[in-house]
Amino acid sequence: MSGRNKIDRRRFMGAAAPFALAMPLVLRKDLVFGRGDYGPEDLAHTRQTLLAMVNRERAQHGLSRLELDYLASKVATDHARDMVDGLFLSHWSRDGQKPYQRYSFAGGTEANQENAARLDDVSTDTAQEIEVSVVDLHQSMIDEHPPDDGHRQTILFPYHTHVGFGVAAKPDHVRMVELYLARYAVIDPVPQSAQPGAQLIFSGRLLNPKHTMEGVHVYYEPFPQRPAMEWLRIRRSYSLPDTFTDLWPRLEGKDVYSDGTKGTIETNLRGIFKTPLRLFNQPGINTIVVWITRTKEDLPFPITQICIRCG
Repeated sequence: MSGRNKIDRRRFMGAAAPFALAMPLVLRKDLVFGRGDYGPEDLAHTRQTLLAMVNRERAQHGLSRLELDYLASKVATDHARDMVDGLFLSHWSRDGQKPYQRYSFAGGTEANQENAARLDDVSTDTAQEIEVSVVDLHQSMIDEHPPDDGHRQTILFPYHTHVGFGVAAKPDHVRMVELYLARYAVIDPVPQSAQPGAQLIFSGRLLNPKHTMEGVHVYYEPFPQRPAMEWLRIRRSYSLPDTFTDLWPRLEGKDVYSDGTKGTIETNLRGIFKTPLRLFNQPGINTIVVWITRTKEDLPFPITQICIRCG
């Protein structure tokens, strides 16, 4: 049997390991300033401060600079508000959604990673005080050491291109969310809802045509359920579900993959790709993940997490 071998699932799972994201960070600290408000201008300033910190740290490791993303910042802020209102810290929101579901249903298409952190028993009387607290939280992530360095690994993940920051506070409590994105493709419109088992045409274009399309996975999980508050307050990480189907670039001529198939994803030298794609038959959420490599030496990494409600 000739041709390109099918990429082993374990290779993808190893590449995806950073997307089983960092555990939440909890600190307690007292800061005392005068009274004041934390408004949109203050939040914008804090975001620029955090962006500078992220890019300074990445530059020290020879990594690319990130750009601030508005949608990611909005999604991060909404989750921070949800957490501070409910006085919990979790990658799950009170409606049971994970970060990639929140971002996708808000209109995003990129693969993403989330850091979440909190400060409790802290004075929040001024904008300056809140920003100092947030900077302290982020610096604590940067200062992590293996093996407990999940937040730092997220900050330094080499394939990120953009980031959004969310901050929310109320008396004595601060929540911060960082949402990192991998923007490498433009995806043609995908419905946010469909019937179970529906077949779609999934298509798009790689921003850099020199990058290589490695495959597409469609993941399935049941609809999220609203968790108990006690569950949300237990520290835990998240990941994509274990149930998925895979699609591969189409091979020409007599070449076949190791399972005897030729693949379904059509690609061209301009980076355009297209494939038929069938959703799972059960009601739930399907998540479409595109995998690419930037160089021949790369492991595949995910660039989309596009969620569809089915049923």
